[in-house]
Amino acid sequence: LRQYDGSRTPRILLAVNGKVFDVTKGSKFYGPAGPYGIFAGRDASRGLATFCLDKDALKDEYDDLSDLNAVQMESVREWEMQFKEKYDYVGRLLKPGEEPSEYTDEEDTKDHNKQD
Repeated sequence: LRQYDGSRTPRILLAVNGKVFDVTKGSKFYGPAGPYGIFAGRDASRGLATFCLDKDALKDEYDDLSDLNAVQMESVREWEMQFKEKYDYVGRLLKPGEEPSEYTDEEDTKDHNKQD
């Protein structure tokens, strides 16, 4: 995820609540010079939940958010919904040791239809 912070490549990704979004079209906000550039290439969940833009509050690796309170977790879910509406979902942020999965478009369509 770190390589997609907008400074090494034009593509900007960030994660919210375990989901990775392509926020490249919002580069004026999430790009290196943007007010929320600190979130680019990172799991932004903790910073969004606590309204903190301090780099020390963010983790470069997977953040399980287990120490956040109910209000903060609700805030994370609200941010996740906003990102889903505005930006393209590109995948899941993996926990340490978790193996990536490969899905076909057909499997993805089946999974999506099950949820409807």
